[in-house]
Amino acid sequence: MASEQEATEVLQKPKVTLYWLEKSRSQRILWLLEECNIDYEVKTYKRQSNKLADPELKKIHPLGKSPVIGIETPDTKEPVILAESGLITEYLASHFAPHLVPKQWQDGKEGQVCGETEGYLRYRYFMHYAEGSLMSLMVASLLISSIKDSPVPFFIKPITRGITQKFEDLYFGPNYKAQFGFLEGQLASSPDGGEYLCGKDLSAVDILMSFPMIAAKSRAGVTQEAYPTLFAYITRIEENEGYKKSIKKIEELTGEPFNPIL
Repeated sequence: MASEQEATEVLQKPKVTLYWLEKSRSQRILWLLEECNIDYEVKTYKRQSNKLADPELKKIHPLGKSPVIGIETPDTKEPVILAESGLITEYLASHFAPHLVPKQWQDGKEGQVCGETEGYLRYRYFMHYAEGSLMSLMVASLLISSIKDSPVPFFIKPITRGITQKFEDLYFGPNYKAQFGFLEGQLASSPDGGEYLCGKDLSAVDILMSFPMIAAKSRAGVTQEAYPTLFAYITRIEENEGYKKSIKKIEELTGEPFNPIL
């Protein structure tokens, strides 16, 4: 039987609830939770026929988006609700997975302006880049490409396809090339010859970047021939045990194969 002290420690440990929406980017938070020494549960929600989120999510957060987490401790009267993938990732990593945060200060430069390590500055940069620069482009591309295959009269299809192709040629194609070329260079110059974005070790930012990277491999032209370093990085992410465990858990919860399409 557990001792009284052990029972008290269990009661005092924070608990996280992940409000998970199917076919969403919430998988990254589930992977991160697997890396944290913390109790958590997952509450799943289905999309509506129009692909929008379940309205029930608005009871958790006014915007009705996912991922959202709730954190409970013995001192909280009600769960603290956090939204936005970057904030959730930073918060969970700083409190429960410090091994996923690069060393902040160069030796002897603690607290100084520009005294941060390169790995830590990359960590903070990519925490914003993942959703701000990369995912916004990919979501816009997905929405435009859906027009190409939308059910319209046959004599209209050449027009819709022509419009979407123009977007691809003039905007998405060049921007994807710039983004993936940038990431190829960042990985090639990773601190201390590392294989991850911030150095030798997996960080919370790699987990945050996993969704757009794997989606890019499947639908945005990231091939081994065009971007060998980036392609190898994505493969490394897909082979990570924590990643595979999170995918298995999602598939067990939903009974459906996981597909990073958004």
